[in-house]
Amino acid sequence: MKSLFNSYHNFLSPPPPPSLHIHEFLLFNSTNLQNQLSFKSSIKRNSALKVALDSNGIDQLEFLESDIRNPSISKSYRSLKISKPNQIVLEAQARVCTGPTQTKPLGEEQAYKVLDTILRSAKGELKDGEEEVSRAQLGAFFAAMTIRANVFPEATQWSEGEKRAMDEYWPLLVRALPHDVIFIADPEGSIMGFGSSIGPQYVGNGSDEMRLVGALREVLAGGHLGFDEVQGVLRDVLPVEDRMSGKAKESLLSAFLIGQRMNRETDRELKGYCLAFDNELGPAPVADINSLTHYGEPYDGNTRYFRSILFVAAVRACYRESSLLHGVEWMPPKGGITEEQMLRFMGANTHLSPQQAKVLLEAEEVGFAYLSQREARPSLYSLIALREHMKKRPPLATAEKVQQYVRARGKEAIVSGFYHEGYEDPLLMLIRRRGVHSGLVVKGEEGALSMTTKMRSGTASKGLPVNHCSGFRSLSTSVSGGDGVSREMFKTVVNASDYGFEPSDTPRTDRSVSRNVELGMSALRGEKGPAYDRIVLNAGMVDHLLGCDDAEDISSALNRAREAIDSGKAMDRILNYIKLSQTLK
Repeated sequence: MKSLFNSYHNFLSPPPPPSLHIHEFLLFNSTNLQNQLSFKSSIKRNSALKVALDSNGIDQLEFLESDIRNPSISKSYRSLKISKPNQIVLEAQARVCTGPTQTKPLGEEQAYKVLDTILRSAKGELKDGEEEVSRAQLGAFFAAMTIRANVFPEATQWSEGEKRAMDEYWPLLVRALPHDVIFIADPEGSIMGFGSSIGPQYVGNGSDEMRLVGALREVLAGGHLGFDEVQGVLRDVLPVEDRMSGKAKESLLSAFLIGQRMNRETDRELKGYCLAFDNELGPAPVADINSLTHYGEPYDGNTRYFRSILFVAAVRACYRESSLLHGVEWMPPKGGITEEQMLRFMGANTHLSPQQAKVLLEAEEVGFAYLSQREARPSLYSLIALREHMKKRPPLATAEKVQQYVRARGKEAIVSGFYHEGYEDPLLMLIRRRGVHSGLVVKGEEGALSMTTKMRSGTASKGLPVNHCSGFRSLSTSVSGGDGVSREMFKTVVNASDYGFEPSDTPRTDRSVSRNVELGMSALRGEKGPAYDRIVLNAGMVDHLLGCDDAEDISSALNRAREAIDSGKAMDRILNYIKLSQTLK
């Protein structure tokens, strides 16, 4: 079986192809779009970007042909060199690899189908067109089954159908599966009965893997680990920059990651994930700027709605509120639109180092930057393929949003998005742990950072509403926190209509990168509408909630954002970013 680590490593270093000029790039995209849309629609989709770029005379920009993807479909950015997971088992993982109240036990028919697929895959008897069940899938699936059997409440333990299917198939599976997977499925020899001696005796290969197996025993029993133990395991087994193949079997690492998420990570475990790789490439460079906001969008992107924060960063840069965005080009499970996709589509260089991002932050004519996890945390980036085969988000999905890849001489703030209730306080804990001046978590649409001007439905789902914001500002007049830092804590739900915004539905982009870019660039050209309103709202409200200079009054903060757009300054910033980023090689 080809390692997922190795298959993704091959994708990281493609051969250098010939370059294209900006007018050729736009022509290529127009041609490509015709395969998805009518010619008329294609021209409309690209017009905003083309007008903005052509009018600023930057057709001297060059970028690689390998940077071109289908601008209509965000999922086309997924590397074809990553092996696909088996869909039958993946559907089962979607049901069982989740929390103690969210898990949906498999019915008897599905359980039989899944176990039969696993057996045929292990024996090499799959039919043509059926994907192999990877070791990562086996690790995640059987870890979920074990944790459910050991510690979950009765409603989410094994169904009667699952029990009957396992009774029939396990004697066959135990003869076909590798010992690492048998260990995950029955670590103490108390669940399956047949072949019960393998799990208790399994120790792994090598000191690094042995440490992971020891920690995994605790996780599979529903237990939790300490901060140092989590950090030690991650540093031992994850790939490093000069060796992208992992030091542990993918089944074990997948089981560990999904198991910790299913057990609901403790604060100390999340801190371990968050801080484990801070010094992977050495100390973070320090930018000579007075203010820096780190934006932590969900790395797996948007599949439905306009993703506005790239354009918000350009607006805020106009009045010296610098922003550092970070993420990846494509990430499971959603595989939606990301800032990296948009920037690549516009011709920007998305292969910047932290030191090069510092240059852009300090540049008078730019003032914001984007960093890919590929350059900032190579070890974590190498797990993208593994994460697709896990199906559900691991603890890394929370921790990676709270990073400081570049520091600032002046004040720093972190803004992060969330969706699932229960992660608001852990995110704020991680932000406080970073020692920043202020922090904010936002329940935006799709769990992203974008607050909406849409009127909340009376039939909205339970839990915290969209536009819920919670955070802190470090002020001398506030109550002191447990770490000795004085903070003013706040919670609020932003109602856009209170500030003069007309209610409007959020523009849909439905995985179209070009549509997202068109909406953002049209807004920066001053075209009024829902996209314009969302950029203004998110720039002004973040300035106010973080306690930025000259943003105490919300109306003034919003007007400052409008002026940055209407004057053309925000458009200049994003075009300057494209131009300057291309000079940083």
